[in-house]
Amino acid sequence: MKEGVKPLPRLEEVRERIDQVDQRLLELLSERAHLAHTVGKIKRAKEGEGSIQFYRPEREAQVLRRVQELNPGPLSDASIAWLFREIMSACLALEQPIRVAYLGPAGTFSQMAALRQFGHAATLVPCHSIPEVFRAVASGNAAYGVAPVENSTEGGVAQTQEALLAYDLSICGELALRVHHQLLCKSSALTEVRRVYGHAQALGQCRRWLDEHLPQAKRVPVSSNGEGARLAAAKEGAAAIAPELAAELYQLPILAANIEDEAHNTTRFVVLGTSDAEPSGEDKTSLAVSTANQPGALYRLLKPLAERGISLTRIESRPVRARAWEYLFFIDLEGHRREPRVAEALRELEQHAVWLRVFGSYPKAVLSA
Repeated sequence: MKEGVKPLPRLEEVRERIDQVDQRLLELLSERAHLAHTVGKIKRAKEGEGSIQFYRPEREAQVLRRVQELNPGPLSDASIAWLFREIMSACLALEQPIRVAYLGPAGTFSQMAALRQFGHAATLVPCHSIPEVFRAVASGNAAYGVAPVENSTEGGVAQTQEALLAYDLSICGELALRVHHQLLCKSSALTEVRRVYGHAQALGQCRRWLDEHLPQAKRVPVSSNGEGARLAAAKEGAAAIAPELAAELYQLPILAANIEDEAHNTTRFVVLGTSDAEPSGEDKTSLAVSTANQPGALYRLLKPLAERGISLTRIESRPVRARAWEYLFFIDLEGHRREPRVAEALRELEQHAVWLRVFGSYPKAVLSA
């Protein structure tokens, strides 16, 4: 051994220390669970049984940001956020397990997003379509819903935009999920694939790969990638574009991995509830607005935001179905609607708009594994 180099401890000693740390962790987790239980009692005494809101997205975002700021390593910030989200999910389930609607069946990216946002202690409710996710929340069958709203490759998700306009729900959270598409198939060769099932967004995100490697296969849009995997598992010569989770659930081999055209392909999901989140300190606000078809109309809409230094993180136009060549603008901006400058800007914006609706204010997505 070189002089000055400290010898490594014995393996048995390290394992004994790990056991001691595990015991302390268990004691601390139990203490945290007891404190969470006490919070639930305080809420019941203060708010009454019929109006208790156990899940507070702004509080969760603040906790996750704080532990990431305090993180000394070597675990990544994303891993720390994942661990603490699961701890909060388990503690919350002691008081009131949360029912969360998502686009099913099992094995979709929406399921992965719901688990990422609410943890494995939540009760997940699969739905056949995105509008059904909204209906589940609006009817009270689920406390929250998770729906894809935009993709970095394909842009806005039309069904979610239409449902936001149709249902009186609030966006109370968001998360971004890195999307890796797998080609799942019972066949062992690409030449045997005659059709490919996938959600329209997934087919679009893999368009170039499919053109190059499966030009002979028919592309069949389905309601979800999980549904595509279910169909592919039952039919010869069929493949599905789906996440790795679906490969495990439907026992389908991965014939080709990571077939998305863009390496950084990411889908943004919104969390749907019946009320806004409280300000968390780092928030966004989503809205839709329409304006008269005249010169300078869009400029007049955006001017109140620019004058107050409010940044836009997204603006997208969408045709108004009932009137040809008229458009709605879907806008995401930084800040909470209760912040004075944002509130002032929205009031002025409304004066220049033909129609305006704020979908909600919510914490910015927190980095998670």
